[in-house]
Amino acid sequence: MRHLAFLGGLIVAGVALAQAETPAARKARILAPTVDFTSPEPFETLQGGSGTNTERFDANAFSLPSGALSFAERSDFFIGNGVFDRPWVPAPASTLASDGLGPLYNARSCQGCHIKDGRGHPPEPGDINLVSMIFALSGPEGGPDPHLGHQFQDQAIAGYASEGRVNVEYDPHPFTYPDGTEVALRKPRYSTDAALAPGVSLNPRIAPPMIGLGLVEAIADADLEQNADPYDVDGDGISGRIGYVGAAVGRFGWKAMAPSLRQQSANAFFNDMGLSTGLRPDPWGDCTDQQTACRTAPHGNPDGGAEIADDLLDLVAFYSAHLAVQARRDVGERDVLRGKALFYDAGCIACHVPKFATRSDAAPPLRNQLIWPYSDFLLHDLGPGLADAHPTAARLGSEWRTPPLWGIGMTQTVNGHSYFLHDWRARSLEEAILWHDGEARAARDAFAALAAVERAALITFLESL
Repeated sequence: MRHLAFLGGLIVAGVALAQAETPAARKARILAPTVDFTSPEPFETLQGGSGTNTERFDANAFSLPSGALSFAERSDFFIGNGVFDRPWVPAPASTLASDGLGPLYNARSCQGCHIKDGRGHPPEPGDINLVSMIFALSGPEGGPDPHLGHQFQDQAIAGYASEGRVNVEYDPHPFTYPDGTEVALRKPRYSTDAALAPGVSLNPRIAPPMIGLGLVEAIADADLEQNADPYDVDGDGISGRIGYVGAAVGRFGWKAMAPSLRQQSANAFFNDMGLSTGLRPDPWGDCTDQQTACRTAPHGNPDGGAEIADDLLDLVAFYSAHLAVQARRDVGERDVLRGKALFYDAGCIACHVPKFATRSDAAPPLRNQLIWPYSDFLLHDLGPGLADAHPTAARLGSEWRTPPLWGIGMTQTVNGHSYFLHDWRARSLEEAILWHDGEARAARDAFAALAAVERAALITFLESL
């Protein structure tokens, strides 16, 4: 019965109107953005619903199971954690349950990119690869590189050559506040020793945090679609759209390219590690038909089955779905409440929608939850400064899915750095805000127009998430 946080919120907040309101009206009232910033909202501390982690706020804060899991479900969670952490090895190997890596790959394990289930970190001096950054490859029409495929693999098993190395340099990109204060932003520039096809670009992606993903999956399609306004009919300058994957609603990844955690997990096994699943059955991963050495290498499915069996894929998806969001901190502090008011007033919640309710027919630990992801999970055009050189499939280079903000204030604690955005260019939350453009320009300019003490309060609010 620990999955009643949202229902409890409806009862507490709506008891006086319970007889007069329809369920839909009651839900809309509870989810409406607040206009009262004098105190925290009901259940605001439990931003991940009843499964919120209220116990640990250290480096392992993102690695805890949802508190709403039953004893049996916790067993599946920890078995899934073992698969998530498992380092894969090349085939053939004596460890048949762990072979099939590559031949070309980016990481040996899921945990290798999602460090402590959190945000990927920049490469350290001496690293031979970019650690938890991958590069999607796309040409002018959004298609893959005809020789290297959809993703650049900078590692290979013994006896095989990787697709190459990527070097990153940064160019200064100063931003000047209206009061004359200058911030030294930086813009990355990538080069590679690989022979990319003419016009193909390197599109960087860091590994995002893993917390709360099952709650995101449990949001009804209709609740996401109601925030979409692809033609900006209301004239507010915000034209977010659903990133459809076929007929399904894409909700995971920087470009909303996966509609489910199972599909997202299968894509990661396939592209990042060269491991096959029932959803992505080719044992050579992203290698194209021009990469014959990769295609003919030994693989981990001598009997023709998938290298990642369905039960293992399900366990990884289950683990990913039930990593707890940590509780908010300091929600009643004056600067946090003031910063929250400024965040709302600046128009940030047009994309970073504060609250959702999860479906009543979702899995028991995820259903009927009031959650606070601060995202609409839609694609928005953020302007040329953040754009990939080319589209990715049906996504414009400048379109990005709004990332949820829950947990963003724990980045330094969990991952030991304060780098943000899809390519680590922002070294602080302030820099991340200042890179917003396109549909987010008005909100960025509203932030820039604040007094320094007000900007600091807004950042303090973000750090409480």
